Amino acid sequence: MQHTDYSPGVLQYIPFFYVIWSDDLLSASEVSVIKTAVAGDKTLEVEDRKLLNNWLNRGNPPLNGELKNWQRTISNSGIALVESDTYPLSTFSQKIVCHYNAECPFNDYLKDIELNLGIQPNHYNHLFDVEVVHERSSGYFDPNELDKILKGDYSREIDTFRNTLADPLFQWQIYRDKEKFRPNVLLQLKHLAKKGYGARAYPREYGGIGDINTYAAIFENLMFADGSLAVKFGVQFGLFGGSIQKLGTRLHHDRYLAQTAKGELLGCFAMTETGHGSNVRGVKTTATYEQETDTIVINTPGKNDNKEYIGNALHASMATVFAQLIVNGKNEGVHAVLVPLRDQSHQVLEGITIEDNGYKLGLNGVDNGKIWFRQVRVPRENLLNKYGEITDEGTYYSSIKNPNKRFFTMLGTLVGGRICVAKGALSGAKMALAIAVKYGLRRRQFNDNVKVQEDLIMDYPSHQLRLTPAVAKSYVYHISLARLMKEYSDEGNSDMRKIETQVAGLKAVVTWFATETIQECREACGGKGYLIENRIPDIKGDTDIFTTFEGDNTVLMQLAAKGVLSDFKAEFNSAGFASVLKLLGSQIGAKLAAINPVYTNKVDKEHLYNPEFHQHAFNYRTKRLTYTLAMRIRDYIKRGMPSYQAFLKVQTHLLALGKAYSCQLAYEHFVEYSRGMEDEKYRLLFQKLGTLYALHEIRTDASWYLEQGYLGSTKSKAIRQRVERLCTELRPHIESLVDGFGIPQSCLTAPIAN
Repeated sequence: MQHTDYSPGVLQYIPFFYVIWSDDLLSASEVSVIKTAVAGDKTLEVEDRKLLNNWLNRGNPPLNGELKNWQRTISNSGIALVESDTYPLSTFSQKIVCHYNAECPFNDYLKDIELNLGIQPNHYNHLFDVEVVHERSSGYFDPNELDKILKGDYSREIDTFRNTLADPLFQWQIYRDKEKFRPNVLLQLKHLAKKGYGARAYPREYGGIGDINTYAAIFENLMFADGSLAVKFGVQFGLFGGSIQKLGTRLHHDRYLAQTAKGELLGCFAMTETGHGSNVRGVKTTATYEQETDTIVINTPGKNDNKEYIGNALHASMATVFAQLIVNGKNEGVHAVLVPLRDQSHQVLEGITIEDNGYKLGLNGVDNGKIWFRQVRVPRENLLNKYGEITDEGTYYSSIKNPNKRFFTMLGTLVGGRICVAKGALSGAKMALAIAVKYGLRRRQFNDNVKVQEDLIMDYPSHQLRLTPAVAKSYVYHISLARLMKEYSDEGNSDMRKIETQVAGLKAVVTWFATETIQECREACGGKGYLIENRIPDIKGDTDIFTTFEGDNTVLMQLAAKGVLSDFKAEFNSAGFASVLKLLGSQIGAKLAAINPVYTNKVDKEHLYNPEFHQHAFNYRTKRLTYTLAMRIRDYIKRGMPSYQAFLKVQTHLLALGKAYSCQLAYEHFVEYSRGMEDEKYRLLFQKLGTLYALHEIRTDASWYLEQGYLGSTKSKAIRQRVERLCTELRPHIESLVDGFGIPQSCLTAPIAN
């Protein structure tokens, strides 16, 4: 044991003081952090505390001789700095105390300084003349526990399915020939069908367990294996099989559902048309009932009225075709009809033309195609008639008399597909983040000390800022989507319109997030991220389409905003003029409270990290956008403008409201979930992830908040600083967080991630 001039209490702070004075990190806020730690540290004697406080005087900094003495004390200890320690500087400091003294219990006050100052190894490893051990951190949090949290009630099912993905059949490969890629995906699909995974959402009598939540969990985990497989799985069992289950009746279930579940009947979902895109109500394909033959005639009337981008089109034997149902000369609106496409030898039937869409940006293992129908006859019973039927007398009947309500009820039954799309996109983002983070924990670049190995790029604040908020958002969106799927699957839920609004908004927000995040991960991995073997290029290509299928995001955002407006209108109408005055009063009151100078410039940590502040900020934005949007539409209509034109005038306003509402919804779900967590350690972690999500979102829309006077410039700057600080605080746990996504090791094959 060697001699030192410093007491054990002071000695443990020496590396910290050497770092902050050498790198000139000592601002007023840093002084406050250290003084708070010193004041509360029970291991310090009175003289120790006095000496440390003297060293914090920015007007009278330590002399150069003192700094050199600190440096000698550190280097003479011979202690190695281990980058992989959860708290590297704190652990290093404690080891120095252990070297010079007999007792050295770990001091949590040091950890608090390290976290609150955001000190990273690349800030100081060039200062210490010591050995630096470059190893990866195991982290403070158990990834298995995080994975268990995310799996929720479906842990056993998900684990069993992930074991299935370990089969060599699902080993990811590079395919650039769709004619080789597609048969392999079809083989994988049939293997999953035989194991019963496609039937999970179907009733037990057809091979399922009646649980769409399990089906959705399987779909999102399939994205880890391959995007093409996940999408083909979704088309076969979710869209085609789901349309039979949700839009058909017992006759259709008995005849087709079990075959579909086993993969014996391959089908496709023919809704979208070349000329009409997202406008399902405006499809031109007709389904005309002919009473003399008791058949329905399916026809493509024009050149651009064909079904377009239909997944499974080249492998399918049957299609669910959405068409204008015409009975006795009257158009009864869009209905779904089952139409055979091929015979038993897989030859296309007469009157049907199918063309391959060809190569796409991604998902080339999915056989997308175009379909035309020329006076194709099918039996009347092929009409999926849960919400509308043709009677034996040849007349149309529906228990839902209003055509608009009938149309939206039919489409509403397929909302689960949008949740699955969002979950799948999120899985793509998780995979890209896991690869990028793991690469960032291996890749080194730059250092100003030739004696020291280059710094990990994950230790650079700029790198943390580009990846860590996305990791936090992934957790928030996962929890929110799981909540939505549970509410959607709850048959006792009476307000499905509200669920549809929420799903529309979150599907758009999450898929946009995935696209942006995957691109950021590609760039964060440099040239390695551009190599196909590292999977990010394929993930990028496969998930890009998620922003437009199952509903174009821009259209869905407007749908979400209109749902919010409907609630706003209902609140007005429920109590007449008194309600209007009440709402106006609350708007004015909220604005006055928000622009209070004390509030707009309140920057203390307790306030900025408080979920009540975040929720108030999100709620204010949603309410303010709703109110101003409603007033704009009202003013346009009062001037005589048709409502359709009025909505066109405010389209960008609608999009802003849809995004604001969806952001608020996701955060509210996450906060509610986090508050209910029993394990305090993980609850605090989730609260920190939620805080990063909220502050990052507020920062992203800072221009709006500043325009409204909700934030002052001082507060806006403080939020930016807190976002960076939170990224630094989460740095020791970043690998545990991405491992907590539960990506099977058999799927995480990118060389840069291993």
